[in-house]
Amino acid sequence: MSKANEPGLVVDGVSVGYGPVRALRGVTLEVPARSVVAVLGGNGAGKTTLLRAVSRTLGFHGGAVTSGTVDFGGRRIGGLSADRVVAAGVCQVPEGRRVFARMTVADNLRAGALGSHGSRADKAAALRRVHELFPVLADRAQQRAGLLSGGEQQMLAVGRALMAAPKLLLLDEPSLGLAPLMAARIADTIREINAQGVSVLLVEQNAALALRLASHAYVLEVGEITLHGRADELAGSDEVRRRYLGVVDETAASDAAAATGGAAHTPTLSRWGGAR
Repeated sequence: MSKANEPGLVVDGVSVGYGPVRALRGVTLEVPARSVVAVLGGNGAGKTTLLRAVSRTLGFHGGAVTSGTVDFGGRRIGGLSADRVVAAGVCQVPEGRRVFARMTVADNLRAGALGSHGSRADKAAALRRVHELFPVLADRAQQRAGLLSGGEQQMLAVGRALMAAPKLLLLDEPSLGLAPLMAARIADTIREINAQGVSVLLVEQNAALALRLASHAYVLEVGEITLHGRADELAGSDEVRRRYLGVVDETAASDAAAATGGAAHTPTLSRWGGAR
């Protein structure tokens, strides 16, 4: 099969409930092989729930898929257990990093390889790859993960997922809480991971950053997809610019300022996370 026709991730009509609460309603999206796709949305939109539906970790949070299908690589993965989804090549990096704070950096990385069916040589190669991406993790291999900075913990969380040699990486708010320089470094790493052939489904609070990284993007609002298209087209959309990029219509802003007798106020992008 050619790369152009290689199947990626297909989420088709997925609805999710947490008991009586419906968190997703008929969500459909695709992540073509070797691409980066972003999901934008406000607080409670259901972005984290979407990633959990793909990684099959909803059950750990009291949720369940009530309808729809999830396929990856031409295979139905919606009925698999979470560990089998990892074995199929899908790994999630959760929001907040969630490294094993009392374990060493090296042991965190070893834990990431537990879901892999690769040989010892494959795991050694994965570790070399992680160390090439994040040299600081090699330097601090015997340090407890809880003593790393926030940016270093994010590197460790991504590195831990890469130890399973994923074909698709689910990233939940990778730049959240990081200084701009460190967020830019994480973005460069995402580009490099993707250049090495790994697909990425990215949920990111920094909408401008997400749209620069992605080729395609979806807007999720109250559990439903309301907009989707090429990332550059969405970045130029008035609605997206106003709601997620902190850009307002200059004429409207001037009119509002004149009406109130004050200066126009340009809203800034607030931090947002997935539904819990």
